[in-house]
Amino acid sequence: MRVSAPLIAEERKPGQFVIVQIDSAYGERIPLTIADADQREGSITLIFQAVGSTTRRMAALREGEQIENLVGPLGRPTHIAKFGTVVGVGGGIGIAPLFPIAQAMKNAGNRLIIIMGARNKALLILEERMRELADELLICTDDGSCGQKALVTAPLKTLCERTPKPDLAVVIGPPIMMKFCAETTRPYAVPTMASLNTIMVDGTGMCGGCRVTVGGQTRFVCVDGPEFDAHQVDFDNMIK
Repeated sequence: MRVSAPLIAEERKPGQFVIVQIDSAYGERIPLTIADADQREGSITLIFQAVGSTTRRMAALREGEQIENLVGPLGRPTHIAKFGTVVGVGGGIGIAPLFPIAQAMKNAGNRLIIIMGARNKALLILEERMRELADELLICTDDGSCGQKALVTAPLKTLCERTPKPDLAVVIGPPIMMKFCAETTRPYAVPTMASLNTIMVDGTGMCGGCRVTVGGQTRFVCVDGPEFDAHQVDFDNMIK
């Protein structure tokens, strides 16, 4: 959905998110990544899957209706630079937060390879938008209904074995997916960045729900991240 939020649209950077609250009386606060923004229109784009009470209520909103509270942009922006060849790996709804990062990496002059994974073709999002951006687009589905029937780690391993290998990998998706992506790139010493936004709750560092261990140190995803060196993240602890 496109939401009128001109100040957020003007300030947002790739990797940042907003806190959405449908109503202040009974509404929970949920973090959603800013998938896109249009400064001229003054809007931001939010992409979500209707899985809980708030996202179901959001899905039922009609054009012209309002979201009572929208706070952002929050979180540390993605470090964007000209690295060389950047591989972006998005799993499921993780493709949405990957999109603005892919845009920025491409605009910075990188060669962009995108790997998109989903359970099936019906759950695959932003395929055409990603195809317009990427120098190379690889699609994986669990059931083989689109692209190759494989996990995203299969094409990622193939890319790491190329000469030259990628200069950076950015992975966003379910924690178990990010864990195995990190283990795939580790033997090839490909720097890998993971966005851990899937475990955020209040988005301000106060609830402690997004506490993770990175390089032996305690970090909070919403204020210290959401992106961290994937090879330093204790994914087993995070998944627990």
